Amino acid sequence: MTQKVTTAANLTRLGLKAWFTLFVLVLMSFVQTAQARDIISRKNTRFSDFPPGAIVVDTSERRLYYMLKDSKAIRYRVAVGKPHMQWFGKTFVTSKRKNPDWRPTARMRAQGYPRFVPGGPKNPLGVRAIYLGWSEYRIHGTTAPRSIGRAASSGCIRMLNRDVVDLYKRVHIGAPVDVIR
Repeated sequence: MTQKVTTAANLTRLGLKAWFTLFVLVLMSFVQTAQARDIISRKNTRFSDFPPGAIVVDTSERRLYYMLKDSKAIRYRVAVGKPHMQWFGKTFVTSKRKNPDWRPTARMRAQGYPRFVPGGPKNPLGVRAIYLGWSEYRIHGTTAPRSIGRAASSGCIRMLNRDVVDLYKRVHIGAPVDVIR
């Protein structure tokens, strides 16, 4: 009988540990969301002249700003291009895709990437892609969330999947995009 009580007590302890671990993970996801995306005032800042609906990516801050009405902006943490692969300038949103397929460039294929990766959980573009201008660059989700806040990509702007879903809903085709240092 003592053995059964000990086993039951151990199972209860294991159950409590599992629930506590789940609670901590859920709590951490809320904290990460607050750090990843927030609304700021853009009055009297370098962003005050951009129109509502515009996107500004500041590569030195590793932040993307989506301009709202009333002199506010949503600020997202992003990953930017590696130092030798960053680009700067003005472009615009040409298209948007849910669960996009990925066709790596010839340069990337020479580094060992496949010719094609279908949309889905193993696709490095994540759950959404926002295509920029007539180039190979995009704003997209990621399967590597730890890269956010770093210079880690081949030139694209990476976002947490939940953040790119939020931006995807807000941004329209033709929206101006400025990438600055």
